[in-house]
Amino acid sequence: MPAPIETFHYEGQPDALDTIVGGDRPLVIRGLVNHWPLVKAARESDQSFAAQLMAADNGAPVDALLMPPEAEGVVGYRGEAEAFNFEHHRASVTQALQRLLQFADAANAPGIALQSAPIANCLPGLLEHHALPLLDASVTPRLWIGNRVTTPAHFDEYHNIACVACGVRRFTLFPPEQVRNLYIGPLDFAPTGAAISMARLDRLDDPRYPRLQEAMAHAQAAELEPGDAIYIPPMWWHHVASLGRLNALVNYWWKKAHGTGLAPNTRLGGLLHCILLFKSLPPAERAAWRELLDYYVFNDEDPAAHIPEGRRGWLGELDEEQSRKLLERIRQYL
Repeated sequence: MPAPIETFHYEGQPDALDTIVGGDRPLVIRGLVNHWPLVKAARESDQSFAAQLMAADNGAPVDALLMPPEAEGVVGYRGEAEAFNFEHHRASVTQALQRLLQFADAANAPGIALQSAPIANCLPGLLEHHALPLLDASVTPRLWIGNRVTTPAHFDEYHNIACVACGVRRFTLFPPEQVRNLYIGPLDFAPTGAAISMARLDRLDDPRYPRLQEAMAHAQAAELEPGDAIYIPPMWWHHVASLGRLNALVNYWWKKAHGTGLAPNTRLGGLLHCILLFKSLPPAERAAWRELLDYYVFNDEDPAAHIPEGRRGWLGELDEEQSRKLLERIRQYL
């Protein structure tokens, strides 16, 4: 069984965000959004929750997935990964909710998932009374609604606070180094934009994925009810299972400022560039480049400590001018 995720009790502490983020580990925050009107409606009934959302809907279309019953609600692939196991649609929040309520009591319902909808675009009236006290208002929320749908393990580059507004969600998290045991699918053919695990956590004896049990030995898990929230650090793999007939999640992604702000907003491009540059090299060359990357990038020791401070250049603290020069050199190499 996975270990329980550590719990943090938020009581309005002014330094709460630093405490939550500073540990570089996941945290469950019980009752963080108990005050939200949506949460109170969800505790009354699914219908009350849906009615409140519909009343705020401005009709803007959002992304929605529709899975056949045989997919068992697990977002992924058909056959030998020749296609995704869902259809992609654009629909309003109200249309998605009507379909979810229609299938609420069906024994063999299709999987439905409204994905990553910016609340400011489709439900702007919710923003005033559904703020997150921990974060600045510039960090904008996104809405995820569905029935019994599971998103396999994947990672985000961002800090993430996810708040359950309706239903129950089970989060199973894995530290970044478990990537080798999670059997991640294609980087260039990912069902949800982020590469996902091809192994199912409810099928640990699948002979295709023998190291999955090793990943589970390092897993942490928690079930969240309406009003609860979870902090997921960047790069942590998270498997999310929605357990009710109607489930809703509001999440907040943000990045902490680093350097001059001239670096690309995503680091995934750097990973893909490394695959292109280094993966096909002969073993000895690949090992040599691994040593250079470890020394200059991933080693906590300062590779420029022996260089006079005025001559450390790109190995020192990068100001805006140095960053621009480095970007120009990168362009020349490319």
